[in-house]
Formats: sequence, C-alpha cells, structure tokens
Amino acid sequence: MRIGELATLVGVSTRTVRHYHHQGLLPEPDRLANGYREYRLRDAVVLARVRRLTELGLSLDEIRDVLADEQGRDLREVLAELDADLARQQEAIGARRARLAALLNRGALDPDSTVSPELATVLRDLPTEGSAFGQFDRDLLTVFDAGADPADRAAFAELLRGLPEETGGRGAADIYRKLDELAGAEPTDPRVGALADELAAYLPAEIASAMVGSVDDPQTGQWLATMTRELSAAQVGVFRTLVARLRERGSC
Repeated sequence: MRIGELATLVGVSTRTVRHYHHQGLLPEPDRLANGYREYRLRDAVVLARVRRLTELGLSLDEIRDVLADEQGRDLREVLAELDADLARQQEAIGARRARLAALLNRGALDPDSTVSPELATVLRDLPTEGSAFGQFDRDLLTVFDAGADPADRAAFAELLRGLPEETGGRGAADIYRKLDELAGAEPTDPRVGALADELAAYLPAEIASAMVGSVDDPQTGQWLATMTRELSAAQVGVFRTLVARLRERGSC
C-alpha cells in the first residue's frame, strides 16, 4: 500500500507518517522501481501501535524504547497486544459514558455531581460551610478524586468514612474553625503544635498511616505541596508538624 493508504488505514495524516519516519519510530520501506514506497501490514501494525502509545501519553522517546522491546516478536502477538490495548480503552470510555449518563439523569446538578458517588457521600457530610479551609479541603479531595483510579477512589472514600462523629469538641467543624483562625498567624504560633496534636488524636489509625505513607510518594504526596502553595505558613506548619507527630507515634 502507498503512504496515503497507510495513513488512512490507521487514522493519521501522511505528515504524521513522515514525522515518525524522521523520529525513527517507523522504518522507511525501500522504494520500488517506480519510485514509490510500498508499505505492508507490519508497517500498519507498528504505526497503529505508535498512535495508541501517544494517546496513552507516552513520549516519543518512551515509544521508541517500547518498540525496541517488541523487535522480533510474532505479528500475531503484537496484534493481540494492540487489541488488548484497544479493549482497555473501550472499557474506560464505557465507564466514563456510564458516569455521564448517570449525571444527565439527575434532575439537578450541584458542584459535587462531578465527583465519584463514593466521595460525593463523604463531601455531603463535611461541615465546610462558612470555612475557607473547609472549602480548600473539599477542593483538594475533589481534585484527588478526579485523578485517581476507580479502585483508589473507592478505598479513599472508605477511609474518609472512618472519621469520628462530630463529638467531644474534636470534630471536623471545630478543626476547620481553628485552621481558619491560623490564616494570618506566624508559623511559631503555639496553636500550630496544639492543633497538630489535636489532629493526631482525631485521625483514625488507617488515615494517619495513609497520610504518612503518601508524603514521600511523587503521585500521592502532592497534597502537602499544594498546601504549601495555597495556605499560610502557620496552616502548613500544622500539617508538617502533624506528619512528624504521626511518624513519631508509628515508631513507638
């Protein structure tokens, strides 16, 4: 097949095919006597693989490494893996469409409509009204929910449902209020350490463990970096001190 037929078959432009030739991702076939290049099924498979990997977010350098690992593999095996990739993509699209259908079937949409059903239940119970930090906490949870895998979302929501009831003056509303009061305070304010101790006592062991474990993870540890950019030094100090307290408690 000619380059135009190859591009049409895979769903890319001829310019893209030539670009992949230039990048070394797609070998250029030899020219025939008439001066045209003749592409074969293997070329179409490689091109489809490159397109799929770019859709998954891989860089061209990463794709080059993947293709190098596939050298010498049987064509049927490569086709089967490509089919599996497409099946996973179809499943993900189906899940998103089901979520959209559920949203469209609701009579009215609210800010929590776009989060997973598991987290929406948790957010409805958070006493964030009138609290600047409470709204920040809600926004942070919403962003995490959007970027997490479905299994992680469910597990995270289950953790949050383990928070204690609003009793004994140590509930979320009271903690939100105290964090709001630290908005203009210095990081050396004695309330920083006191509130960190209160939070350490408030959080269930499962949440405390997950919080400490996530700090050094480049994916899940973004919550502390986000706080550093968005909150006051005293508020951030509460959570840095909290993590230190939790680590000490875990080592005891």
